[in-house]
Amino acid sequence: MERYAKSNWKFGDRVAFIADRDANGQTWERSDQTQTVERLTAPTHVADALQLEPGSEVYARARLVRHEGHPTHSLTSYYRAEDVEGTPLVDPAPGPAGRGGGFAVLTLQGLEPDQITETLTARMPTPDESAQLELPVGEPVMVLHRTTRTKEGRVVEYAEGVHAASRFAWTYTFTMSD
Repeated sequence: MERYAKSNWKFGDRVAFIADRDANGQTWERSDQTQTVERLTAPTHVADALQLEPGSEVYARARLVRHEGHPTHSLTSYYRAEDVEGTPLVDPAPGPAGRGGGFAVLTLQGLEPDQITETLTARMPTPDESAQLELPVGEPVMVLHRTTRTKEGRVVEYAEGVHAASRFAWTYTFTMSD
């Protein structure tokens, strides 16, 4: 959960992958993250996740993150087109989307992220995923589905990630509710 702390992106310049690296004493370069950005008709599951009507336009921001030259994971975030049109989130330049990354961009749009729901599953990779992540034969992947909401409950990002099981780990610390 610390990887998403507002102090990292709202008042600093650390997006999640940089916070992970810093927490583990690993080095990083902004160019460790590359991306492609595309405006498209939302697939049904993406429209559902973003609470959009079928056929709505979204931006897909697909990233590949590397550490010391080796890919660790891919992550594609989907946004409502009207939320991110003309912002750094639609710029395909390598690295995070400006100072503080995507969450800072959303905040400047009046859509400050406040709650994240993540679902993690494991499976064997597709041939394309194995090639992209340069996986050895037989290595599984961890699949992440993340939904980011404002304090008011409006979904502002839906993301799908595929992570090399041997190159990525999640650690969560949170206060238990009553």
